Amino acid sequence: MDAPLTLPPKKFKLLSCEVLHRELCHLVAQSPHQIDLFFLPKGLHDIGSTGMLQRVQEAVDSVVESGYDALLLGYGLCNNGIAGLQARTLPLVVPRAHDCMTLFFGSRGRYNDFFQNNPGTYFLTSGWLERGETAGELQQLSIQHQTGMDRSYEELVQKYGEDNAKYLFEQLGNHMRHYRQMTFIDMEFGPQEHFRAQAEQKAADRGWTFTCAKGDLRLLRDLVNGSWNNDDFLVVRPGERVVVSYDDGIITTERVTG
Repeated sequence: MDAPLTLPPKKFKLLSCEVLHRELCHLVAQSPHQIDLFFLPKGLHDIGSTGMLQRVQEAVDSVVESGYDALLLGYGLCNNGIAGLQARTLPLVVPRAHDCMTLFFGSRGRYNDFFQNNPGTYFLTSGWLERGETAGELQQLSIQHQTGMDRSYEELVQKYGEDNAKYLFEQLGNHMRHYRQMTFIDMEFGPQEHFRAQAEQKAADRGWTFTCAKGDLRLLRDLVNGSWNNDDFLVVRPGERVVVSYDDGIITTERVTG
């Protein structure tokens, strides 16, 4: 593993999904660097990779240099939603993660171990609970809405008739049918008992097993502290973009041409 790069005080802009709001605000307050935060709404991964890439790229492009040394990204690959993301005038620092659960678990290895040993698990954190369901424009643009996966059984009956509705609900509408366990990731700061109780009630409502896993802030702390070892982070230089690497590193870079 490469030695972490610990930087003298710098100025960063951090763009992140709002599900990481509590964790990043907590860590930024302790960082030796000056960090300006900007949060994008939860649910971008639901509108497809092209739609998510467009929204995140617009956020990246809106950042004028203003003395910033780098732009930090609070996202994983997220269903290829950042594949193709370009760094313009500032280096872009991206965690090597398939999705945000790696960021909550603190490492790819720890998340993969839990996932392999607990198939059929639906994860919740404080951010996933308090930021609510995707709504408004993003809900209308979501793949779930376009395919009817977010419609109730009654809505499907009204539109397609009872026989067709039963089939459609089993195939599309009941998108939670493959889960049987709900796991709350406890980040061990803030009102975690409050959120844990909410998650436990949701599990009970669905008749699922409930478990609690210990979260780890290591990856997010390293992101905001500038400790960017190559195993955990990808640094995208100006004129490069993020591409999927299809290996353990998850993402790599390529030069933008044309």
